[in-house]
Amino acid sequence: MTLALLSAAAAPAATRLDPVELFLQADIIVQAVMLGLILASVWVWMIIVSFSLRIGKLDKASREYEDAFWGESDTQALVGKQQRKEIPAARVVGAGLDEWKKSTAKQPVDRDATRQRIGAAMEGQVAEEADALSARLNFLATVGSVAPFVGLFGTVWGIMNSFFQIGSQQSASLAVVAPGIAEALFATAIGLFAAIPAVIAYNRFSGSVNVYEAKLQRFADKVHAGLSRELDRA
Repeated sequence: MTLALLSAAAAPAATRLDPVELFLQADIIVQAVMLGLILASVWVWMIIVSFSLRIGKLDKASREYEDAFWGESDTQALVGKQQRKEIPAARVVGAGLDEWKKSTAKQPVDRDATRQRIGAAMEGQVAEEADALSARLNFLATVGSVAPFVGLFGTVWGIMNSFFQIGSQQSASLAVVAPGIAEALFATAIGLFAAIPAVIAYNRFSGSVNVYEAKLQRFADKVHAGLSRELDRA
């Protein structure tokens, strides 16, 4: 009687879902799919953490630089010093000042053409900074769109294996097909586990990049207006 009770109590533990066992017992193709999705998921979370830290750091550095820029009389020295610290706002100003020097080096100065060239140089630098910031986000978009289908491929392959087991063992009982189907469905679960945070992070970070680019562009517009006034005085 006691042994029967102990057996009944132990039965649920034996049938509990064990991800490690599902991976180890899966077909080699399904294992490859699972491993690839797990590595993609790890890389996704690395990007999420690193990008969150980076965008926060850049936003703070740009705010501090803008405050210092408007309160500094020697802008050339400030730009040179801050560019060495790799602040995007400083590189935007540097692009405008470089074009200013080239366009005003020879007399007479074509004011309208100079304004256009300065504006184009700064806008190009703003776009370059935004592109550099969002470069790694493409991986998030790729994982978010592809991972569910890769997991589905593993599922289809595993289910096909289960059908072959039915044919080879001449039995369609759950004891024959259930393990293979469980392993196959686990591949889809891993695909979703990789894709869901990737999609959420991509949408969120894309919005953050757009906001940061807009801030840089507003700062560039203010600098451009200041350089334009200097041209009128020249």
